[in-house]
Amino acid sequence: MWQHARVAEMIFYAGTMDCGKSTLALQTDHNHSSRGRAGLIFTRMDRAGSSVLSSRLGLERSAIEVSPDMDLRKVVVERLSSGMRIDYLICDEAQFYEPVQIEQLSRLVDDLQIDVYAFGIMTDFRTKLFPGSARLVELADRFHILQVEALCWCGVRAIHNARTIDGIMTLEGDQVLVGDVADSPAAGVVAYEVLCRKHYSAHLTAKVAEATHMSAQPLPFSN
Repeated sequence: MWQHARVAEMIFYAGTMDCGKSTLALQTDHNHSSRGRAGLIFTRMDRAGSSVLSSRLGLERSAIEVSPDMDLRKVVVERLSSGMRIDYLICDEAQFYEPVQIEQLSRLVDDLQIDVYAFGIMTDFRTKLFPGSARLVELADRFHILQVEALCWCGVRAIHNARTIDGIMTLEGDQVLVGDVADSPAAGVVAYEVLCRKHYSAHLTAKVAEATHMSAQPLPFSN
């Protein structure tokens, strides 16, 4: 009985920070490799440094660092030509990839039947789509919002990634800037914090909220 051959796919898993994207990327690689499939791991500007895919849970795997001018299709084809087997690609921090690199990945899916599993953040600290994420939404066969919900300091589901300097939210600066970076004492410590829409709109980070919610004066109770 004739059956359809399996068709490769490009699948995009997206969410805010702290929702387990990199953990899922590592788990996906483990699941496929443990079933005898061979793959490559790509990443860009991981929090742990160059050429590594890391999870906040402490798990790490070596990876190929993606540079802005890297031709991902060429990298994969060269390895295939050398005799390497490649069944799938894990692409973490995909929001930082160039749109043309997302197109290169889609060609690997369609032309060479290599599965692509991409993981990334949808929007930047100004709530604007990252170019790489936007192209993935446009081209991916499937698109999933991760079900592990990151929480704002207030306990409500967080949907925005806020950039902070010394705990104070800012809308200034380049779109791409790795968090937890101390540029200089004058510049302050640049980090990121997930916030719900209400507190993002109010610029109310955890640090500011603590100051806002604490009163220097005692409540006016009377005996």
